[in-house]
Amino acid sequence: MLKLLLQSTSWLLAHAPEPLLHGLSAVVGEMIFWLLPRRRRAALSNLHHAFPDRPAAWYRKVARASSRRMVETVFFSAATPIIHPDRITKIIRPHASLVEFTLAHQRRPRPVVLVSPHLAYWEAEIGMPHVLPKPFPEIGVIYRPLDNEAADHWVKHARERFGLRLLSRKEGFAEAMRILRRNGIVGILFDQNAGLQGALTTLLGRVCSTSELTGLLAAKFGCDVTVMYPRRLGFWRTELHLEAVPNDGTTEGTTIALNRWLESKLTADEELCASWLWAHERWRNQDIPARRFRLEAKRDFLAADLRARGWTALPRRTRVVVRLPNWLGDVVMALPLLRALRVSRPDAEITLLAKAPFLPLLESWGVADRLEALPRPGLGYFRHFWRRRGTYPDVWLPFTNSVRGDLEARLAGSPQRFGLVRPGKWRPLLSHRYRVPPDFDERSHHQLELWEKFLRHFGLNAAPDRTPVAGPRPGSTVIGLIAGSENNPAKRWPVAHWRALVEARPADRFVLFGTANDRPITDAVAAGFGDRVENLAGRTTLPEYCSRLQGCRVLVTNDTGGMHLANALGVPLIALFGPTNPVRTGPVFAAPATILQPAGCPPTGGLPLDQLAPAQVLAALAAHDAASRG
Repeated sequence: MLKLLLQSTSWLLAHAPEPLLHGLSAVVGEMIFWLLPRRRRAALSNLHHAFPDRPAAWYRKVARASSRRMVETVFFSAATPIIHPDRITKIIRPHASLVEFTLAHQRRPRPVVLVSPHLAYWEAEIGMPHVLPKPFPEIGVIYRPLDNEAADHWVKHARERFGLRLLSRKEGFAEAMRILRRNGIVGILFDQNAGLQGALTTLLGRVCSTSELTGLLAAKFGCDVTVMYPRRLGFWRTELHLEAVPNDGTTEGTTIALNRWLESKLTADEELCASWLWAHERWRNQDIPARRFRLEAKRDFLAADLRARGWTALPRRTRVVVRLPNWLGDVVMALPLLRALRVSRPDAEITLLAKAPFLPLLESWGVADRLEALPRPGLGYFRHFWRRRGTYPDVWLPFTNSVRGDLEARLAGSPQRFGLVRPGKWRPLLSHRYRVPPDFDERSHHQLELWEKFLRHFGLNAAPDRTPVAGPRPGSTVIGLIAGSENNPAKRWPVAHWRALVEARPADRFVLFGTANDRPITDAVAAGFGDRVENLAGRTTLPEYCSRLQGCRVLVTNDTGGMHLANALGVPLIALFGPTNPVRTGPVFAAPATILQPAGCPPTGGLPLDQLAPAQVLAALAAHDAASRG
């Protein structure tokens, strides 16, 4: 049945008037572009990644032309088995470079690998022997056979009628090598996505997987490597060009050289750019969800590729948007994993999306390529994310656990939206989910550990980096205090206890930190102590807050965002926990930290913080002083 359908379609296309087919190709091409949103997004996204500085109108123009030309190519390929040979000579014209190559090969036969890219009319090479000087050299073209045996037999027979031989990818490699030994030519389409069986290389600045076959054959047989490519002259009119590809004869060198040849053509020649198949998933293999946050293939040619291009690092073209949590402490705790993501996926362009006040802090970390403030609440909030679709994010990583965060990712058009799902929760707007295992007790594991499992589920293969971003300044003498807690009054050590601590250390100077909302608490703590207690609550920007924290020799703090910030800055901590769980939300960076809990409190918390006696904190301060002197 399929064979009959192919034969009927071929006959109709071969006998239809060209003006009719031209118009039909344009209509079908436009329909494919506008009515198939996933295919349209793939083409526009690929163009945007390859040429990030071009205007949006240019992307649409090239993508639409590519869609129309691919329909032209499909029609031509389907009609080729029936088209009369005399008509083939009107459709296919050999460029002088191809004629010269043929004559040179007749005079001095040698093995050649003839590669072709997915440019419009790439199957015109089927008619190549018919339009070139005779005798034409022996040539076998490796192709992917159809699943239907009868249909495949018909297609193969029809495509070989001008003198080419089609060699099945399943069985034809041995014959391809015999042809090369006889100084023949082997044809290969070289710009497909080779998946996990290929070699990691770059194309147009993005990591991709490329077939090694051309390089392997060139290295084994000492072959010349040439590219034959069609240049569209008009509807069903094409000219076949040929160019030698300089390479070092190694598998790596040849594979890399072919990608560089292709990108030079697509960058410098808009006619060829519009003829390439932009909607095909050339870079797709590196977005397998389970491997998304690492680079993986059978071979890794990236180091050689970088050397050949004179690059010191991979371009960052895989667009990863990280939606950070809304609380300062959670933002700080995410830093070790952001560092790991940078190592594990070095080609990632990391955009951190966070509350505006956090941006100066995030910039100082140097872990992101872009910083973006969340828009203000209101009618335009979600419109902002809809408009962001034109930036074509590849993957959206929300550390939030909310429908709003998931909706942000969905509206922004990210094809991959990864999230962590707890038991009993439902997050339908995510594309891929990591479900917390039923036997994973969050009370007995740190939050960072769960986040790490979440990212490893999607391919992360680097360890979280817990190194502090800085350290206390030499000669620091003051003791810092954080007496408030923005989101939970139960986490606050009583004012009377703070005052008892200050009173018991009359020789020390103290600095109180906090937000404007903490001001009533810090005013009560500082009252009557004069200049010995400086009250900065609500009076510092976030950068100033960091700077003053680094001026502390030790910080005594409630379980709050400032505790995590100081820990990240390398400031020694005495952290006070009562009802909350230090196992789950304690400091994560490799800086000195002492956790204090009320006497008899379980390690996972649960007792009121007022049961933590000032004497325990004073003893911890004395121990810190002794360790500093020793």
